[in-house]
Order: sequence, then C-alpha cells, then structure tokens
Amino acid sequence: MTQTALKWWLESIWWIITAVVIYAILVPVYKAMHVWPLLTWNIIFIAALVTMTRHIFLLPYTFLARKQVLKVAIILALFPITFALVNGLNIFLTYVEENTWETLTGHLPAEQKRAIESYLWTEMIFFGIGSVIAAPALAVRLFISIWKQHNEKPA
Repeated sequence: MTQTALKWWLESIWWIITAVVIYAILVPVYKAMHVWPLLTWNIIFIAALVTMTRHIFLLPYTFLARKQVLKVAIILALFPITFALVNGLNIFLTYVEENTWETLTGHLPAEQKRAIESYLWTEMIFFGIGSVIAAPALAVRLFISIWKQHNEKPA
C-alpha cells in the first residue's frame, strides 16, 4: 500500500471513530428526548472538536502533511468556520434562555429531567467551546507547519 493510500485509509478510520464518538455521546439524548432541535449543531461541535484536535496533534501523519496550498485554504476557511461555531454556541445559549428546558424535557421524571438537562448543557458547552478554541489553534498549527516546510533545507 502506498503512503498516500495509507494516509487516506487512516483518515477514513478516524472519520468512523468520530461517527462512533458522536453516536455514543448522543445516545442518552436519543433515549430521553422526543426531539432535540439543536442536534445538527451538537453533531457539528463534536465532529469539529474531534477532527480539529486530531489534526492539531497528528498533522504530520495526515494527508495534509505536505499539501501547502490545501493548508492555506483551510487556514482561510477557519476564519468563517470559527465565527459559525461561535454563532452555533450562541444559538444554543439563546434557545435555552428563551425557551427553557421545559418544552424539551417536561415529559421526563424529575430526576431524569435534571440529569439529561445537565448532560446536554455540559456536553454542548464542552464541545462548543472546545471547537471554538480548536479552530484558531488549528490555524496556528497549520501556519507553523507551512512555515517549517517552506524553510526546510533541501537534502
């Protein structure tokens, strides 16, 4: 297997792992609630944090490692992505503040209601803020990678 094919295979394995993580985190939500209107943002936050963190720490082992133009394009894309993630987090906070949890968890017994509300709040804040922090961190990491690769001494 070539080096490129191996890196793409590894990338697809990581996306499968990311999908499993998303599923595992959202299982309690599926079991407890009839509807979760912020499911899309929830999935985006989890996928963004896992993927960006992976690329921050494992960049030399990814398909991006030597692709300078693609890294620049990703850096430029991370600016609007960061703002979109902040907007998604704001949508969550506004939704909870304006609608309260009652419409979503009012059908649950009191103990389970408190537990799922706490769980949702914690995981949305964790993955939302984590993804907002990881986006500029990834941009810095990609910039450093471009700089180092540009200044490599030829063999």
